[in-house]
Parts: sequence; C-alpha cells; structure tokens
Amino acid sequence: MPCQSTYSLCPGCGHAQAHRLRTRHLRQCAACRAQTSRTSQTLFAGTKLPLTVWFLAIYLLSQAKNGIASLERARSLGVSANTAWLVRHKLMQAMLERDARRPLSGAVQLDDAYGGGRRRGYKRGRGSRGKSPLVAAVELDPDGHPRRMRFSRVRGFRRRELARWSQRHLVAGTHVVSDGLRGFAGVTAAACTHQPVIMNRPDQQRRRRALQCLDTVLGNVKNALHGTHHAIAHKHLPRYLAEFSYRFNRRFDLSALPARLAFAAAHTPPMPYRLIKLAERH
Repeated sequence: MPCQSTYSLCPGCGHAQAHRLRTRHLRQCAACRAQTSRTSQTLFAGTKLPLTVWFLAIYLLSQAKNGIASLERARSLGVSANTAWLVRHKLMQAMLERDARRPLSGAVQLDDAYGGGRRRGYKRGRGSRGKSPLVAAVELDPDGHPRRMRFSRVRGFRRRELARWSQRHLVAGTHVVSDGLRGFAGVTAAACTHQPVIMNRPDQQRRRRALQCLDTVLGNVKNALHGTHHAIAHKHLPRYLAEFSYRFNRRFDLSALPARLAFAAAHTPPMPYRLIKLAERH
C-alpha cells in the first residue's frame, strides 16, 4: 500500500514521481507501478547482507595499507570466505571504474611491468608462462613527487596498443618519460610529448634515476601483493592493482576515504557474481 510521494527517476520508465510502500522498503513508480529498492542500480543491488556489513568492509578495504588476506577479512566481517571474497571484488570493481574516469596529466612516468605467472618449474622474467603485461604509470606533482598512479593490463607493448592506452588514460599535452621501449612512442597519438631514456649498460644506473619514483611505487605494490596474497588469478589482477592505486591516489585524506568509497559504490552499476568470475569490465 502506497504511503507518501517521493521524487526519484524510475529505472524502468524514467518517471520522476514514486510512492514509498508501507509494508516493504520499496518505492513504486506512479506511472508504470514498477517497484524498486534504494539499492537498485548500485553495487549493493540484490545483496542479502546488512548494509552495516558492507560499510565495515568498505572501512577495512580503504584503511588497510597493504591489504587484508581473505580469511582475515571473513573473520572480521563475520561471513563466509566466499561471501567476503565477493564483497571485496565488488568494492574493488568500484575502485577500478572510479579511477578509470580520471586520466593522468602533467608529467607522467611510464614503464612496462608483468604480474602473475608461475614461480616454479619455469623461467623467470618476461618469458615466464602466464604473466600479464601491465603498463605502470605515475603522475608527478610540480615538485617531482608521485601524486597518482595507475596500473593497466594490456595485450602487449606494441605501439598501436600503447597508443590506444594513452588515448584513454592520458590528457593531451602530458609529458611522458619512459625507458627505451619502442612501443611507448605510441603516446604521441594522444597529443602527448615523449622523452625516452635509453637504459644502456654503462650508464644504466644513472639513467634509471629518471624513473626512480615509478620504480619505488612499483616495488612497493609488488611487495604488498606478494606479502598479502598467496596467488592472484590472471583475470582478477586489475582489481587488486586498482585497490592499491585507489588508496594511494587518496592517501592524503584517509579519514574521508570510507565515505568516498561508499559514494563510488552507490554510483557503480551492479556487478553480478557471474561477471566477476569471467573478467573485469575495464
């Protein structure tokens, strides 16, 4: 039975007027009579958990510097390990999509990186089986300190692939510093300037200092991942990297981070379990 009129757009027909039901926590559209909840069209859609559990998960995810292992998170939330895993990946998806909307600008350092792969029984390095090619990027402030970072999984390091990446993640006019990998010249397709630094052997240590900020950030992220998680699936790696990037990019205001992540989750479309198991959206 309708109780009173409220005003919000109906996800079905777009009508602005709706009624709040007395017997259920739902709103009914005054035009098409479709019933929706306040969590519909958000990351919390269809959840059976109390929102207080979600808010605790948001707090733990936003405040843990090096992340929290799955079993420890499950004990803290009072839920099963599978439920804790699903909640975490949905929140990491919100982090991933939120940062994907903010391209890097100004001075940016770029480098190639690899994540995952087998550790035993196969060769180490780039040729190792199962490794995921990544573009590691760090945006610097005017004083040369790291301000924001981003990790993106790519198909490879050919110039055409990196040109597509730069058009999506870099603002026109950005000054890019990278090593001598030829594919990074593709950033010029996004109207960015490119300064390659050739890492030859006699001068490698001095030239590597041009990417010192990026090397430091990349090393910290790798150590945190290896120290917290035993193994990360290839298809889920971008979400784990997005978790560290999201916290790093907002590290100067940690007290506001839980509220900002809750806002991002409320503005992220639903992410069903079947989509999370398949691959990431971005």
